[in-house]
Amino acid sequence: MFARTITENAELRPLEPWQAAEFLAHVDKARANIEPYIPWAELVVDEESARAFLQRYAVRQAEDAGRLYGIWLDGELVGGLLFRTFEPRWGSSEIGVWLDGHAEGHGLVTRSAQVLIDWALGDRGMNRVEWRCVPANARSVAVAQRLGMTLEGTLRQAFPYRDQIHDLQIWSLLRSEWEARAER
Repeated sequence: MFARTITENAELRPLEPWQAAEFLAHVDKARANIEPYIPWAELVVDEESARAFLQRYAVRQAEDAGRLYGIWLDGELVGGLLFRTFEPRWGSSEIGVWLDGHAEGHGLVTRSAQVLIDWALGDRGMNRVEWRCVPANARSVAVAQRLGMTLEGTLRQAFPYRDQIHDLQIWSLLRSEWEARAER
């Protein structure tokens, strides 16, 4: 097990199937804040579905195809990040995030995402990290900008969710951009 300190009272840790009850309690508390943008929030409704979601990512991690991390603030699970896609052969990955509303405004997502980006581009040698969000999710757009990502474009009406078809922005950071920033 590892924990990565992201602020003096917050840490980033793996989120695993044995934590299903804690994860469910977190999703129940954060549901109103995350459900408008995160489809899996509708699927995690009991401990069994929470464990199944976490198990899917445990398998993906074992296959080097995805990973899942939680953010704990003062010992409480308040959000998380995942590599929704992770393709070492192609050098491409996508980070997804979520956070309970009461934990917003502390830089937890930005700092945690930077840890994942540094690991993917630096340690793992990936070439590209993507960030996808609906344009209406201003907080997600702001994080992509703070991370120094480039808006590559908007896929029009590409994300069907909750009886609507939303546009989807694609942001990215390339390893060459990440390296150039590190050199400065």
